Amino acid sequence: MKVFITGVSSGIGLALAEEYIAKGHEVFGISRRPCPVKSVTWQSCDLAKLDSIESSLTSLLAAPNNIDLAILNAGILGGIQDLNDANVSQLKEVMDINLWANKVIIDYLCSNKTTAQIITLSSGAAVNGNRGWSGYSLSKAALNMMTSLYSKEFLETHFCAFAPGLVDTAMQDKLCSIEEIGNFSSLSRIQSARGTEGMPSPEHLAKKLPKLFEELKSRYTSGRFIDIRKMA
Repeated sequence: MKVFITGVSSGIGLALAEEYIAKGHEVFGISRRPCPVKSVTWQSCDLAKLDSIESSLTSLLAAPNNIDLAILNAGILGGIQDLNDANVSQLKEVMDINLWANKVIIDYLCSNKTTAQIITLSSGAAVNGNRGWSGYSLSKAALNMMTSLYSKEFLETHFCAFAPGLVDTAMQDKLCSIEEIGNFSSLSRIQSARGTEGMPSPEHLAKKLPKLFEELKSRYTSGRFIDIRKMA
């Protein structure tokens, strides 16, 4: 199986790359920093530079005619702040990476490759509307809708916006370092979950995800938003 993953230098992306390589699959990945797994076919790509993404993908994916699974994992948190306090340039940075970069990637995959399954990494923040999540919530909500819209256009590809739940990544370093919670009450739940089963490591989660990703195709209509915490 040929697997394409964004954000393979760390966190969930790296853990998934290691898991799929261990299972004998061929993995292609992009990230700003090099992927430490040498058997991953890797290409440097800064998703903030939208105009350069397609050329990076062309360089990386010139050989395979088909991609069995694309996992669009890379994203940024942005600031935890009231939306009223977030300026447009800050919001645009989050939207560019979390939404528009994924549009460029999906357009490339669906126009140039036979792509069986595309999973966009979403979040419960896309639907919870908790105060303080600002551009992150906006970008993930828009990502969910974009995933749904593409599922209506490319019927041969199974799409899913997938929320992996709380995972102990670098994003949690930032969230757990915030001491003044103030009006952002959802941070208390996140900080208390660290070090518990409610916030697994990327490596622990990655061992479960290949099977769950297969289930997404067989159990759910293309284009849906699925939260791992609500899968029976």
